[in-house]
Amino acid sequence: MEFVGEEINYTFVIQKVLVLLFCVGLSWKMIIYMCNLLNIEKDPIRVLITGAAGNIGYAIAPMIARGIMLGPDQPMILHLLDIEPASSSLEAVKMELQDSAFPLLKGVIATTNVVEACKDVNIVIMIGGFPRIAGMERKDVMSKNVVIYKAQASALERYASDDCKVLVVANPANTNALILKEFAPSIPEENITCLTRLDHNRALAQLADKLSVPVSSVKNVIVWGNHSSTQYPDTNHATVSTKTGDRPLKELVTDHNWLKNEFIVEVQQRGAAVLRARKQSSAFSAAGAACDHIRDWFLGTPKGTWVSMGVCSDGSYGIPPGLVYSFPVICEKGSWKIVQGLSIDEFSREKMDDSARELAEEKDLAYSCLNV
Repeated sequence: MEFVGEEINYTFVIQKVLVLLFCVGLSWKMIIYMCNLLNIEKDPIRVLITGAAGNIGYAIAPMIARGIMLGPDQPMILHLLDIEPASSSLEAVKMELQDSAFPLLKGVIATTNVVEACKDVNIVIMIGGFPRIAGMERKDVMSKNVVIYKAQASALERYASDDCKVLVVANPANTNALILKEFAPSIPEENITCLTRLDHNRALAQLADKLSVPVSSVKNVIVWGNHSSTQYPDTNHATVSTKTGDRPLKELVTDHNWLKNEFIVEVQQRGAAVLRARKQSSAFSAAGAACDHIRDWFLGTPKGTWVSMGVCSDGSYGIPPGLVYSFPVICEKGSWKIVQGLSIDEFSREKMDDSARELAEEKDLAYSCLNV
């Protein structure tokens, strides 16, 4: 049988092939363009570290530059501030950061000039402060820190970005934050916090050790109050992840006497224990806790989990408004809010009020130094 084929129009076929290739090429370019849109590098965030030449500053700077604090895709520019006698050490910190070639680190400004340090910063981690040394009275320490925080608060007030968020680490952290609030009134009070996350982490670690479980299995402890020996690590609402689901910690730690005595003292005195053993105060654990604090504040706390932050009291749980007091908080989209509705037993009430009284005394002392 003989087949007679139609004559092929090669011009038409070539035109169709070219159109098809053009469409494929255009589609591929669009795919690449959309992928690039998803991978656009974020604008760098400016992070100020005060006391940057000290032990905690030295520990936290590479943590931030590596992305531990703000995430693996957030570039940053570090502003490092310290006093003139520490300028050589400060320059060395800058050199080591540069030598580490951190991909997220877009610049380092090392300075002893507080105005230069505060220019356009978005996040401030205040580690610098005057430490209490042997023979000093509380008022002497407070008066020296008033001078430091008044100067830095005034510079932040004038030169920091409008959305600036502040974490005070230097002790007395709660009252230093209060001083900062007094002299930087344009910074919203919800943007001024202090570090009690180290105490929170210490509590988690002690409980995990007691139960021989990973620290990640324990959640929702609370540190109430001042970052001092009156702080109250509260386990009443803590839970532990088990194979059968989350269980109340008090069901698993049956020695409730330990929870009300040794555990509390252990957390309260942990910093002193590190100081005795190391002959220096806690450094990288404090740096890690500061990163945890900022990370959760910016990126949010996991669902069903709260953390402890020193924040300005709004009167929740009967704590006098205006005190910078550690509460349980949840964070979302760069904001925090105090967890409400938790039951408070008589033992907890007494501990919480003791810490509030101490903070009120510190506030009066600070204001006397300020002549407010």
